[in-house]
Amino acid sequence: MLKVGMISKWHVHAEGYADTVLKTGLATITAVWDDNRERGEKWAEELKCSYYSDLDDFLSDTNVEAVVCDAPTTQHFEILKKAALAGKHIFTEKAMAPTVKECEELADIIEKAGITFTISLPQRTSQVARLAKKMIDDGKFGKISLVRIRNGHDGVSSHWLPEYWFEEKDTAGGALMDLGCHPMYMATWLLGKPTRISALLTQPLGSKVDESATASIEFENGAVCTGETSFVTFHTPGAVEVYGTDATLVAVGNDVKVYAKDLSDYVGSSGVTPNLPEEMPIPLVLFVKACVEGTGTPKDFSAREGVELTRLLENAYIANRENRIVTL
Repeated sequence: MLKVGMISKWHVHAEGYADTVLKTGLATITAVWDDNRERGEKWAEELKCSYYSDLDDFLSDTNVEAVVCDAPTTQHFEILKKAALAGKHIFTEKAMAPTVKECEELADIIEKAGITFTISLPQRTSQVARLAKKMIDDGKFGKISLVRIRNGHDGVSSHWLPEYWFEEKDTAGGALMDLGCHPMYMATWLLGKPTRISALLTQPLGSKVDESATASIEFENGAVCTGETSFVTFHTPGAVEVYGTDATLVAVGNDVKVYAKDLSDYVGSSGVTPNLPEEMPIPLVLFVKACVEGTGTPKDFSAREGVELTRLLENAYIANRENRIVTL
């Protein structure tokens, strides 16, 4: 059984991640570190494991072979650096770190350490994403001009996000830095190398951080991706749209349609509902299996993927702040 240590219960996904680790049947949780003693001790009691207030002591515990990081985003650099140097396998919530400089240093350290690393980019495992990726890789769209990716929720407008979620000293941003990661990492996965980015971030309900964000990214192949996210929308079905010279894919929630000049790979007429590939396990499950089986970092979830995600995030905030298009 893989021995996993949980790093902080700060993130809203922390409880779910702990549950996922245990449900794999391949791992056990042996320790918790949290800089909030009350929160950490309570969680460790619930998980029936050790609690550490000192990160170095936690990382020196031989009963911790791998860690799951749910600490504040602005703490990631120091925490992940120490974990990698301690030889622990690492799963981390996105973003890997707030700046490209930090991410590049982390990627170098992680690669030299030879550990298994996985960043949480869960939409890459979805059926719609895998269909879009396969169609792009097979050239089904012809020349792609536009991709649109949307997600959002009502965490601010319905008051279910914790108040500390709006402290930039911890989060490094708002909706874009959190939910906005999903369109960003999907865009590079589907379209390749980005060349320019612009962004509009707004605060319609007056939070201390951005509550709604739209970014436009140009790629070397000439395609443009528009990524949209929000903390203030009552209902936001996830959307993936790919527009090319030979085909179009429109997926809104569970409604997926393909329109193509050549439908020989599909059944029916234009506007068909395609057969979807099987959904992959989520990144945390891939991580646990990779650690147990010794297969190394799962493809498409590496530290270098974390660098490229932060490259878009960091420059989107610059573009918004300076009211300009940023060349990457």
